[in-house]
Amino acid sequence: MKNFFATICCAFLLLSCKGQTAGGVEKIAPAQFSQKLKSENAPQLLDVRTPGEYAGEHIDNAINVNWNGPNFETEVAKLDKSKPVFVYCKIGGRSSQAAAKLSQMGFSKVYDLEGGILKWTAEGYAPKTDRIIGMCSQEYNELLNTDKLVLVDFYAKWCAPCKKMAPYLEKMTDEMKDKVTIVRLDADEHKTLVEEMKIAELPALFLYKDKKIIWQHKGFISEAELKQQLQ
Repeated sequence: MKNFFATICCAFLLLSCKGQTAGGVEKIAPAQFSQKLKSENAPQLLDVRTPGEYAGEHIDNAINVNWNGPNFETEVAKLDKSKPVFVYCKIGGRSSQAAAKLSQMGFSKVYDLEGGILKWTAEGYAPKTDRIIGMCSQEYNELLNTDKLVLVDFYAKWCAPCKKMAPYLEKMTDEMKDKVTIVRLDADEHKTLVEEMKIAELPALFLYKDKKIIWQHKGFISEAELKQQLQ
């Protein structure tokens, strides 16, 4: 009986420890993420995207360790486990996985940026720049110069919902061309528009009539549901 009781106690303690580890990860919005970064002396800020993504844009003073790279654990093990670690990726998927791994490795506190650098930029925390990346607003407005409806789809090659929607959007582009002009814009190639329009989630759909937005949607939508909006 004593052995049984001891076994139960040990199991309870193990579960408790696991709960505490999971509790070491906190997903926070850009405003809070920014505040906590400023409150730390030399914060440990980790960008877990690819080197190419990091080179294109990153939060100041972030170090780059690719979550999908072969040396993730080896590289992050060099960080101070007693200090908070701030983690982000593009929209939050990879950073959530990386944050869980850091917690398992014994890091005391991990802050995961909600919505990733896409939301960070949309909410105005990225440095302002005069450099235009991709289409400018004037060129974008020229796309709307038509009597037909215009559906603009902002997508990304790495975005799973975007990939799922691509086949029927391409089909609809041809099937509905007499009624609707469908324009698909890669968000990574048109960063200026994404920032100006404060796009914080992909895919992002905007439906225009007479140059005015009459409907918009973020995230996945089925072909049937989308067609209802275009009737």
